[in-house]
Amino acid sequence: MTASTTINRGENEKVLKQTVLGSRRFSNYLWATIVTVGATGFLLAGISSYLQVNLLLISDPTQLIFVPQGLVMGLYGTAGLLLSLYLWLAILWDLGGGYNEFDKSKNKIKIFRWGFPGKNRRIEIESPIEDAQSVIVEIKEGLNPRRALYLRVKGRRDIPLTRVGQPLSLKELEIQGAELAKFLGVSLEGL
Repeated sequence: MTASTTINRGENEKVLKQTVLGSRRFSNYLWATIVTVGATGFLLAGISSYLQVNLLLISDPTQLIFVPQGLVMGLYGTAGLLLSLYLWLAILWDLGGGYNEFDKSKNKIKIFRWGFPGKNRRIEIESPIEDAQSVIVEIKEGLNPRRALYLRVKGRRDIPLTRVGQPLSLKELEIQGAELAKFLGVSLEGL
């Protein structure tokens, strides 16, 4: 399995727990760092233009005229820092992270994800195992590819089981779907 989805089994194959990686992935750390550094540079360039004091090490923004160049640089820097704040908060809150737990001993399916702070921070879906009807594999190729697993449960919409963002490989998707369908004793649809 990948680092984003790990499967733990316990109690003589009666519990299947899949950990789902949320926003705490390497690419999000990388982009948050790049945006923070770039936005800080733009903001310092705008401030340097206004104060006529060089606050940067690699260039001399004091040569910029404050209106409009320095002002626009400062606005870009402010907007970039707000975007980086959002990215860092999403990483801190681990949006989308959680687990899928299928427990035969308790006859329970539990899907858990972290959301935005507030009243609905914890997103939990629970259902009896016998209500599970099938595991669905969704594969959509093209410019915006999507490869995901869903659980079809009686009386509910299809429940997504895989991470958001980077699509899983076809092999990994097939293995996870087949293993889960076998564990739950339901059919695998969509392949």
